[in-house]
Amino acid sequence: MSPEALPLLQVDHLDKCYGSILGCRAVSFDLYPGEVLAVVGESGSGKTTLLNCISGNLEVSTGEVRYLTRHGQRVDVCTLPEVRRRYLARTEWGIVRQNPRDGLRMDVSAGANIGEPLMATGARHYGSIRNAAQTWLQQVEIDPGRMDDLPSTFSGGMQQRLQIARNLVTQPRLVLMDEPTGGLDVSVQARLLDLLRRLVSELEIAVIVVTHDLAVARLLAHRTMVMWRGEVVEAGLTDQVLDDPQHAYTQLLVSSVLMP
Repeated sequence: MSPEALPLLQVDHLDKCYGSILGCRAVSFDLYPGEVLAVVGESGSGKTTLLNCISGNLEVSTGEVRYLTRHGQRVDVCTLPEVRRRYLARTEWGIVRQNPRDGLRMDVSAGANIGEPLMATGARHYGSIRNAAQTWLQQVEIDPGRMDDLPSTFSGGMQQRLQIARNLVTQPRLVLMDEPTGGLDVSVQARLLDLLRRLVSELEIAVIVVTHDLAVARLLAHRTMVMWRGEVVEAGLTDQVLDDPQHAYTQLLVSSVLMP
């Protein structure tokens, strides 16, 4: 079986509890290379908890998160030593946060923000790093002439595009996105979604995108999981889930979007 036919990520009966409070329960799914999975639901449904467990930022209560590394080794992120998990996060994963300021170095230039991940993976030639930064600024539709400007001089939409460039410059295999269009104007959201859809398709990245916005799921995701009170209540092909919802909660979510 070719590597492309194997799941990149396998989440198996994942539970997370905060004392007596349920974060998420019995979540299981496989994610394949080049596939985009949306996790939707209202605030408090367990979406971000799930994402933090997958990334290793939260310790799970029970369950496994098995990841297939670039070298063909299947590792459980939940039990991986901190040093190895950080190495994977630096070399094979990307994390796009809702607030781009949380995912950028605000005290260094736009070019340095893109160049730093390359240096962390071993790049040392200044000219090559700067050329890569210039290329990626163009990829995310930022004027390369702004390379030496600080992110604080950019608009919110530009900061988010810069964060995307910072995450994708190392050609990660898995990208986790937490409300990537949250807080942006509608017109800026549309432009960012078009950009994300193009880059994900071109680079064949596996993506998990957490969002409360069903339009984001429809535009980006091949499959969608609906979470409610910490559990997955419905999952399937995105168009199928959104056009013909079976669970009462999913029906409520979809109808709330359609209401004038």
